[in-house]
Amino acid sequence: MKCFVIPAVRRIAVILLLMTPFTLYAQADPVQAIDARGTTLRLPHPAQRIVTLAPNLTELVFAAAAGDRLSGVARFSDYPPAARRLPVVSDAVQVDLERLLVLRADLVLAWQGGTPPDVIARLERARLPVFVAGASGLDDIARNITAIAQLAGTTAAAAPARAAFDADLRALRARRHEGAPVRVFYEIWDRPLMTVNKAHLISEIITLCGGVNVFAGLGALTPEVSREALLAARPDIVLGGSSADTPAAFAARWAALPPPFNGWTARHLPADLIQRPTPRIVEGARRLCTHLDAVRDVRR
Repeated sequence: MKCFVIPAVRRIAVILLLMTPFTLYAQADPVQAIDARGTTLRLPHPAQRIVTLAPNLTELVFAAAAGDRLSGVARFSDYPPAARRLPVVSDAVQVDLERLLVLRADLVLAWQGGTPPDVIARLERARLPVFVAGASGLDDIARNITAIAQLAGTTAAAAPARAAFDADLRALRARRHEGAPVRVFYEIWDRPLMTVNKAHLISEIITLCGGVNVFAGLGALTPEVSREALLAARPDIVLGGSSADTPAAFAARWAALPPPFNGWTARHLPADLIQRPTPRIVEGARRLCTHLDAVRDVRR
């Protein structure tokens, strides 16, 4: 009778192959984080198969050094480039639940105010672990990175990205803007014409750059406004643009409007840099500040 001796490296490989995922995870400590609802999500082990339901959440997973854990993403997840190669399992209002179950997602990241509540409820009824992230302010971006890293077990690896974002934010807040505040109309959509109120993250950035959101006092987070209301608000500058806009198209659209609309300064800002609550928003904020500084320079 022959006795076969398996080399040590091969023995380990065979053992790992025979072990179930649950046996492997038994060696890992449980993880937890509190989401935007105030709900504590507890996982028996760090998430290995993460699914995101919004493009900004995909970016945040990469920022949390957990991009290699992504199994599925939302439509329009295009940054970083690696995100474009991942399976799409959702759009703004729908989620492919069967696909999530096939992917064996052990963490689903939803977006507060973006993912419909009934979709979140449906996922939770299917016993999928759902973490609802949100951002009512710039500081929440760093908190989201930390929470995702906690759930993925990548806290140490995510520390540099978190520290870099914190440093960029401190530098942005330390920037001084001399002169009278600049009155700003921020367009997030053109048909119908839509803007943001004071509770929106973009309004915080406008204030940070020494501007005044002319529609800060409206009740809805992203209200529709009429051209008449816009005329009465008398902004000094129009900023923004939809994700489909180019700088040339944005400028041409405003220039085509009758006076006094075409007399206003209109500057395009890439939607992905300013409307997605991710670390890249600092670059969008810098560009917004630069545009407001230019208006102040003309006044001098």
